[in-house]
Amino acid sequence: MNTSQRFQDKVVLVTGAAQGIGRGVALRIAAEGGQVLAVDRSDIVTEVVAEIRDAGGKAVAAQADLETFAGAQHAVAQCMAAFGRVDVLINNVGGTIWAKPYEHYEEQQIEAEIRRSLFPTLWCCRAVLPHMVERQQGVIVNVSSVATRGVHRVPYSAAKGGVNALTASLAMEHTRNGIRINATAPGGTDAPPRRVPRNQAAPAQPSAIETAWYQGVIDQTKDSSLMHRYGTIAEQVAPILFLASDEASYITGSVLAVAGGDQG
Repeated sequence: MNTSQRFQDKVVLVTGAAQGIGRGVALRIAAEGGQVLAVDRSDIVTEVVAEIRDAGGKAVAAQADLETFAGAQHAVAQCMAAFGRVDVLINNVGGTIWAKPYEHYEEQQIEAEIRRSLFPTLWCCRAVLPHMVERQQGVIVNVSSVATRGVHRVPYSAAKGGVNALTASLAMEHTRNGIRINATAPGGTDAPPRRVPRNQAAPAQPSAIETAWYQGVIDQTKDSSLMHRYGTIAEQVAPILFLASDEASYITGSVLAVAGGDQG
C-alpha cells in the first residue's frame, strides 16, 4: 500500500472510473488521501466507490454520459454538491471501439470513435474550467495515447491527436489562471477483460479477418515499444498521479508518453 499522502484534502474528479486505468487512478488517489468523485456511465462505478469506502477512503459515485456536454456538466455539478470544489480533473474516458484498416470504417463508426475518445475530454474541460478559473487554481490530466501513430485505428488516432492539441492549447490559455494542464499517452496496457465492452454491437465471435486486424494492432504496439511489451495498469496510473500532484508543479502543456519507449 502506498503511504504517500500527495492528495490529502484534494478533491479529484476521475472519469471512466469503473474499470481499467480509471479504476486504478481512483483507488490510488483515495489511498493517498484524496476525496474522489468517480464518474462512469456504467453503474459498476458504485463498486469502486464501495471499495474505497471499505478501505477508509472518501468517495462518491456519479453516473453520466460524458460524450455529451450535459453529462459533463452533471458530473461537475455532482462533485461541487458533494465536496464544494474540484481541485483535480482526470479525463480518462476513451478507447478504441473497432480495429480495422481505415477504408473499412463506416461513416457512423468514424463519428462514434471521435465521440468516444475526444468529446468526453473536451466537454469535461469545458465544464470544470469556470470553477477552476474562479478559484485561480486547478490541475487537469488528460489520458491520451501513443496510438496517434498506429495501424488500424485511424479515427481513434485522430481523436487522441485532438486530445494532445487541446492539452497544449488549454495550457497556453490557462497557466495565467493558476491551472496546469498535461496529458499522459499510454501505450498498450494489460487489463482485465472489460465488464462493459466499448462496442456493445460487436459479434460474440469476431471473423478471421477481424481477428487478424486486431492482431495487427497488438503486433505494431509491441514492435513500436523499445521494451516490446504491454504496460501494467499500475505503470499507467503512476505517471497520471505524478502529473496530478504538486510534485509536477513546474510542468504544464506537456504530453508524457508512457509506452516503454514508444513516443507515438
